Amino acid sequence: MSDFIFKIQPNIVLGSYTTSRLGQYVKDFGSKFMVVMDPVLKQVGNAEKVIKSLEDRKIDFFVFDEIPGVADTQVIENALNLAREAHIHGVIAVGGSKTLNVAKAVCMLYHETHEVYDFIDGANPSTAPLPLIALPTTIREPFIFTDKTPIVDARSSKIRLLKGQFGLCKIALFDPNLTVSLTENQMASMAIECLCIATEAYLSQKATFFSDMIAEKAVELLSYAMDGSPTLTITTPQEVLFSQAGCMASLAAASSSIGAGSLISMCVNSRYKITKSLTSLILFPYIIEDAAKFRKDRLAHLARILRAAPMDSTDDDAVTALVEYVRQHIAKANLPARLKDLNITIEQLALCAEDAQDVDLINTLQRSMTSDDLFDLIKQAF
Repeated sequence: MSDFIFKIQPNIVLGSYTTSRLGQYVKDFGSKFMVVMDPVLKQVGNAEKVIKSLEDRKIDFFVFDEIPGVADTQVIENALNLAREAHIHGVIAVGGSKTLNVAKAVCMLYHETHEVYDFIDGANPSTAPLPLIALPTTIREPFIFTDKTPIVDARSSKIRLLKGQFGLCKIALFDPNLTVSLTENQMASMAIECLCIATEAYLSQKATFFSDMIAEKAVELLSYAMDGSPTLTITTPQEVLFSQAGCMASLAAASSSIGAGSLISMCVNSRYKITKSLTSLILFPYIIEDAAKFRKDRLAHLARILRAAPMDSTDDDAVTALVEYVRQHIAKANLPARLKDLNITIEQLALCAEDAQDVDLINTLQRSMTSDDLFDLIKQAF
């Protein structure tokens, strides 16, 4: 087990209608902000809630929502130029992973004089970052609590990890009401991806007793959200349970690490713009089967917490039940079960396995893996 080093990073506020208090929280960090927002939020009406909270408190801001399918270096350069011209005091990120990644990169590099590509190629930021206020609109954000930010190199369409300064994210606001606009299929795929992230953090070579505790709690909360409460004493609404589970899974991933499924899904998304959730959930059962060869006891424990297996089941039966549980939920939501269903070829996926080999996360997976090992997983899931 890795050494346990714990640093409290952002303040976390989780609860219904926290969006209405956004303006109150950001006042502590300045009066002029750039709001990096997912353009989809305008269509579902959530953008108005964010804007009203800022306007009511006389916060000076402008919205940047020119974000295509992925957060690449070109988008970040555009956002940086606008942020510097406006002389902002901080960045507010409202949206999913790509939105948060753009906002984090702007905060990291705002005071730097070198080009974005210098940092993509290995340089570390040396100046103080701008404060980031994050308002995630999905339940899985494994990098929100870390000093690393995955962005896409526009020159090669490869994923790169931008290493930033500690303490960049000052406040993370989780508002369950922002998830109700997601479709049932979107929510189902994100729930399985969230379960995958928690499981990967539990199996990672970087896992600690702290990340284990948080991952186990994330799995328990997901069980209640996906399958209902085992008792009448738990009356928490489903959307709140999902937000709580997502927050816990993200904390576990930050304290430990994501795994092979998340890494491959990031590489597929960066090259071919395929939603990370779909790739991750397809790979998840095969990752469980692979990890069962050396971490059977831990997988069995998660299966019992998830209520996928009885408490008195054997480890072998529990792991088998966990795999079946995931596949049943995929089928129930009518989600794709094979990578070929994503209209992607095995040759394209081979490139993604090679891309994954070059990402630092390759050293923190559930076991030592090469691009060949990752491609074996891909072939099984294809």
